[in-house]
Amino acid sequence: MATLETAALNDKTVTTGLRARPWNGVRKRSFAIHAARDRVPADQHCNDSRVRTYATHTPLRDTVLGMRIGVARVSTRDQHPEAQQDALKAAGCEQVFTDKASGKLARRPELDKALLVAREGDQIVVTKLDRLGRSLENLIELSNTLQERGVDLVVLDQGVDTSTAVGRMFFQILGAIAEFEHALMSERTMDGLAAARARGRTGGQKPKLGPRQVKLAQAMYEEIGSDGKRAYTVQQIADEFGVTRPTIYRHLGKIPRQFEGTA
Repeated sequence: MATLETAALNDKTVTTGLRARPWNGVRKRSFAIHAARDRVPADQHCNDSRVRTYATHTPLRDTVLGMRIGVARVSTRDQHPEAQQDALKAAGCEQVFTDKASGKLARRPELDKALLVAREGDQIVVTKLDRLGRSLENLIELSNTLQERGVDLVVLDQGVDTSTAVGRMFFQILGAIAEFEHALMSERTMDGLAAARARGRTGGQKPKLGPRQVKLAQAMYEEIGSDGKRAYTVQQIADEFGVTRPTIYRHLGKIPRQFEGTA
């Protein structure tokens, strides 16, 4: 890795053995581009005591505008994240956040931390797409969130990089597929309801929770946050499982309705 030879911030110049990144979140693409030269004008907002440095060249790409943040996830069966972590570190990730799956819950505390750390110009790096999202809709949602914040997404095994036109097109195609699947599902549902009405039945079957889901919902309800309040409201639990609040109340009869708004 290159070493920082000199840094003359007093005369507003920075040497590019390592590239400086303003810690206060103020970034300009012109600064990142000029950083490939021998001596460049430092960002006018760059604070002497809050300059972050990192190598300009890594195995993944020659030109980097920000920090690489790795995200790993292991399933309930496979509790060995070392292979993912090693691949992410080899790709130049300065930090790696690892989630351990718990049943069908969508909670990803380590992914949430990674998203909090990421700033405009950074990259979220995963080894495979399924390490990032549990469903196609979830992947599209995360991709859109990252795009709005100016954070790129890199998938090592699939060679996807949203900082490129091809990478962005990849997720646009995924979005079109997700929309198509949703339309097909809605059409099938309507066809099923029409057929049921023709046979004298009305309405569809309300979604219910299985025994395992009831236990998970109970655990979510009983979880207490760092502030001493309930970590999840009844509405949040219902959204987690794709059901209504009455369904949660019905399956978890011990939940008093007055707790609904507490979180």
